[in-house]
Amino acid sequence: MLKKALPKSSRGGRILKNVRFEAVHELKSFFPLTWLVCIAKVSRSGYYKWRKNQKIRMERQLKEQTLKEHIMAIHLSRPFYGYPRVTIALKKEGFHINHKRVYRLMKEMNIQSIIRKKRRYFGRQASVIHPNRLNRKFKTNQFNQLYVTDITYIACQHHFYYLSAIQDLYNNEIVAWKLSKRNDLELVM
Repeated sequence: MLKKALPKSSRGGRILKNVRFEAVHELKSFFPLTWLVCIAKVSRSGYYKWRKNQKIRMERQLKEQTLKEHIMAIHLSRPFYGYPRVTIALKKEGFHINHKRVYRLMKEMNIQSIIRKKRRYFGRQASVIHPNRLNRKFKTNQFNQLYVTDITYIACQHHFYYLSAIQDLYNNEIVAWKLSKRNDLELVM
């Protein structure tokens, strides 16, 4: 009767010990404990140790459930974080745990970091090379004498927009700016 009620693991027909202890615990009110541990092929001391540590296991499961909720929240806000960065984020929240535990919990929840798409490389060769006329002297005494320019990008949902600004070095005023969807020569010109 006991042998049919217990599931078998995939390893050579061996029954998992926790399942065996649970079955012994459920049936101990109907049958003597010595019979049940003999049939389940577990030791009586092992059963008593399992029963004594049930409270500790329940507390550990509650802690792991809390950790899983925090890991899921971190993953939803930053899906590109792997287990090392999730471990750091958990430490910032006050959970001091090992990275191997975070890895195991993420594997149990089937969470993986989403790898960000690499941006295309357009090369670093300038089409026209001009001499360095400023030579790191970024001050001037007249309006409209020295201009500098730079390009920056602005992330907006799933797209990048590029901003090119021209600045007068006399009073650091932005003289002109242009916004574009592409970082190309037309934006600079």
